[in-house]
Amino acid sequence: MEVKDLLYTVEEGIATITLNRPQTLNAITPKMYEDMAQYVEEAKKDSNVNVLIVTGAGRAFCAGANPRALDKERRGQQTTAASSKDIATPPILGEANGHLWVTHAVPKALADFDKPCIAAINGPAAGGGMDLASMCDIRIASDKAKFTMAYIRMGVIPAAGGCFFLPRIVGLANAYELVWTGKTIDAQEALRIGYLNRVVPHDNLMEATRELALRLARGPTVAIRLSKRLIRQCLELDLHGALQATEVAQRIARSTEDSREGPKAWLEKREPIFKGR
Repeated sequence: MEVKDLLYTVEEGIATITLNRPQTLNAITPKMYEDMAQYVEEAKKDSNVNVLIVTGAGRAFCAGANPRALDKERRGQQTTAASSKDIATPPILGEANGHLWVTHAVPKALADFDKPCIAAINGPAAGGGMDLASMCDIRIASDKAKFTMAYIRMGVIPAAGGCFFLPRIVGLANAYELVWTGKTIDAQEALRIGYLNRVVPHDNLMEATRELALRLARGPTVAIRLSKRLIRQCLELDLHGALQATEVAQRIARSTEDSREGPKAWLEKREPIFKGR
């Protein structure tokens, strides 16, 4: 029986993508990036999915790309690479046989994913693995997790949108230091700088993650999805534009059954029963 490098399951409104190469610390391959982007799209279109969890099998979340594979790819591109002085259009980004054009499919898919996405970080997240965690909306980590933007040790830059996501999470100064030094930080330091939402005992990681995921999956999902879109949109707007966008989103939210159920449940002193419509 073939063992899949990625596992995809749906249960109780929660889709889970599990990187399943524990023998390599879940080192990610171009094929895994392709498949993951497809799973994210599947979860987006599935009306039975309200939340997505991304995690790893075994003792690591994701060790990033395999340096041997990168070296082999780079050697194959040396004959076509442009001068290193030309940094405006790096040739590797345009190479159809390179891994980066596939790598970018995942951050693009998650950027368009308007449902909550939670990273359950069960162990080390390095390079592309840390980028993957950064793409998610919320990060819950085991107390055994460690983090490093390891790219600099290979003489390259973050490949999977790390320079976009990381400063939006931890601020410019922390992002610069993590990217430029490639230093490793533990879960408590990642929590201190605001990279993580929560650190939990290793054995409680999936329980804690699913508890939050279930709360979101059973919540007013229209309002949750609208607020996710609005938060991201407001990052690119001034106050006037943000308030206009808020007005549009609020009109949609107030037209739902859930917007009537919430106040009714409050008046009746009971928990609301949201239906996602």
